[in-house]
Amino acid sequence: MLIVLPPSETKAPGGVEAPMALSFPSLDPVRTSLLDALTATDVDAQMSELKIPAGKRAEAEENLALRAAPVMPAIRRYTGVLYDALDPSTLADEALSRLAVGSALFGLVRAGDMIPRYRVSGGSKVGGKTMRAWWGTAVSDVLAQQDFVVDMRSGAYKQLGPVPGALTVRVEQADTGKVVSHFNKQYKGELARALAPHAAASAEDVAEIASAAGFDVAVNGALLTMRV
Repeated sequence: MLIVLPPSETKAPGGVEAPMALSFPSLDPVRTSLLDALTATDVDAQMSELKIPAGKRAEAEENLALRAAPVMPAIRRYTGVLYDALDPSTLADEALSRLAVGSALFGLVRAGDMIPRYRVSGGSKVGGKTMRAWWGTAVSDVLAQQDFVVDMRSGAYKQLGPVPGALTVRVEQADTGKVVSHFNKQYKGELARALAPHAAASAEDVAEIASAAGFDVAVNGALLTMRV
């Protein structure tokens, strides 16, 4: 099982002086071209193409030197509500090995991949091209090789690498059936934390694990619904 998480807009600063280390080498040609285009784009153009707020100009400047920037494990680089709920520092290595993150810049990274802090989102353009145009079918091709995928990515990141047959997760209010928006990331982080220690191989396995962890879930085909 590979649990694919959405990235976060906010990313932890710092890291160690070391080269980037990325899984899924078939994605490297796109990664290299994207990095070349991004680091060759001046700051003012980045502010527009990447939709970076004026107060975050320093993040566009950081993008110019990504190949020499400090790196840290991806699961520590991404921050925010989902990753707080996931609490990866308390997960065993085996559990972490089942986690991956969809990334606009790197396509897909495993929890332990060493990455720099960057500012590129799923709705960005680099060199005048959308992220979807950059990635084509590359991310989908990688994910199609996995035995079983639980896809927790948000819509913009799913579009970068759709996975037919993946189990997707919907969080809804138990009383109304409406999709939960405000706490969506928190619940997905909690679910990922419950699933990661287990070698699930099917939607039914996931539902059983989630139920045992106290979640109210139901499976309908390739959709897992969490009722909260």
